[in-house]
Amino acid sequence: MSKWFCLKKNSNDASASTSTTSTMVSSSLVHDLDKLNLTEERLKRYADEANALSFNSTLINKSESLLKFEAKFLREKAISKTLNNIELSMKVDLCFVLDCSGSMKPHIAAAKDCILQVSNYIKHTNPNIKLRVGFCGYRDHTNGSNHLQIFDFNDQHDQFTQYMQDVLPISNNDHPEDVLGGLDAAITKMDWQNNTRVLLHIGDYPPHGRRFSNLKDNYPDGDPNGLTAENVLEKMQSKNILYFFGKITNETDKMIKIFRDIIGEFPVFDLVGGDPIKLIEKFIKATSSSITHAVSLTSTLGSNSKELLYSLQRKKLDMNPNEPDWNTLSLQKGVVMWYRIPNTLDKIKDPNYFTKSNLSSKSFNFKIASQPFSAGVEKYAYFACDVKRLPTKEMVIKEYLHDGKQNNPFEKYLEAVEISTVAYFLSEEFNYFARKKKIPKINFLKVKLLRNGTIDLCTRYYTVEPRLKDAEYKRFNANTGVITELRPTLEAFVHFTYEYTEGYLVVCDLQGIELNNEFLLTDPAIHCVDPLRFGRTNFGENGIKQLFLANHKCNDICKNLKLNHIGDIA
Repeated sequence: MSKWFCLKKNSNDASASTSTTSTMVSSSLVHDLDKLNLTEERLKRYADEANALSFNSTLINKSESLLKFEAKFLREKAISKTLNNIELSMKVDLCFVLDCSGSMKPHIAAAKDCILQVSNYIKHTNPNIKLRVGFCGYRDHTNGSNHLQIFDFNDQHDQFTQYMQDVLPISNNDHPEDVLGGLDAAITKMDWQNNTRVLLHIGDYPPHGRRFSNLKDNYPDGDPNGLTAENVLEKMQSKNILYFFGKITNETDKMIKIFRDIIGEFPVFDLVGGDPIKLIEKFIKATSSSITHAVSLTSTLGSNSKELLYSLQRKKLDMNPNEPDWNTLSLQKGVVMWYRIPNTLDKIKDPNYFTKSNLSSKSFNFKIASQPFSAGVEKYAYFACDVKRLPTKEMVIKEYLHDGKQNNPFEKYLEAVEISTVAYFLSEEFNYFARKKKIPKINFLKVKLLRNGTIDLCTRYYTVEPRLKDAEYKRFNANTGVITELRPTLEAFVHFTYEYTEGYLVVCDLQGIELNNEFLLTDPAIHCVDPLRFGRTNFGENGIKQLFLANHKCNDICKNLKLNHIGDIA
């Protein structure tokens, strides 16, 4: 540890005061804990997640030392493959598909003016991302040779800007446009090459056909060339192209719903016109967000990105974003467990600290929504409430998506609580210095493991945490090194965790809400030099080097905290 950190007084007293008194728990929970060989179960899962050995393989009968050796080998092999996928995902094809009818003049100008600013922003925040840009403009069938305009992908962004000078709006005598023809041309006539493929579609009116609107329409029976939303969007999916939409009017609402019924959930950006400067700013934000969102997805999902991505998009259609009527839901009973907060760095580094002996527990009465309100790559999230609190405390219960092999592993949920506990400890250490420097605080939610046997009459495990409200939930950076919403305080925190732990780990994948002078975060990931800790989102020592040290740019908060310049320690 650097001398700078040795100047710090023991600020862990507050953390150490956390209650560790366990209440009486059910005999079945005691049985679960007694029969759990945490190390063995985790090593088997790590081997299984590496997709190299089945859960029922001969690993079961091997000694712990041999099991650890083989699991480490498989994990490092899997990490190497993942890092290669991440590197490939940083190469991006971005295609603007733009309605170029008469009403779109300000948006054509904004697309032209934003691309160089987007390019510079990406270079500053995510230098590993390499961007090719293309354009497909569409009008209507009656426009003859001006019907479509295509500028194929190019990494010379000034050429894109120059080309856009010649893209002019042309009016028609009905409202619907050849949306499907424009999308089809972008998908089939452009030279898509890179692993991450982004199609940002911007338009104010829907395709032809009564299916999409009741507007005046020269082609009320639909596309005269036989294109349908289904066959166009299926082509798009077959090429692993990610769809984003910039909404300008409510006339496209029905189109958005139909598209979502076909391909699942996708981001929609508000691009309503008005002030030209603000419109350009909206274009820059929408374009940058599309790029970083797509890279984050493809780098996280890896080689199975197509299947997992579209599965995730479909799952999101089944989500219910509305809070339930709690009076209609039955009371559930369970037990929550948590680790005592460590009070030294040595305990953080010691995997043996996070054992059954340092678990505390208490009974927990709650209600949970019948449908999840959100789904990520790994988990479903449900609205819940702690009914013992007065007033009732709003909570979120999360469940890992089942992979068909380990249905609801106890130790995996314990690992999630361990990750949360480590992040919480490091945020408290960061906040000790942040308060002195008037830097915004970083607080992680205290996550607990929930054991329940009443939801479906089977013993199941979940994580439970306070519900984040009163601000927009954002993902600020990903464990793949992608910065999706640049916040200097958070990037300095990642740097802090690396230096504080003497290069042992970095906390990343920071997501949550931003309040006045404070961040409330949840679901972090940890890259650690020990590949047998912190789950499959830990990309090991090489992950620290390639995804943090190679990308991080020290900012004013890093300097204010007197952190070593990253170039001096990389």
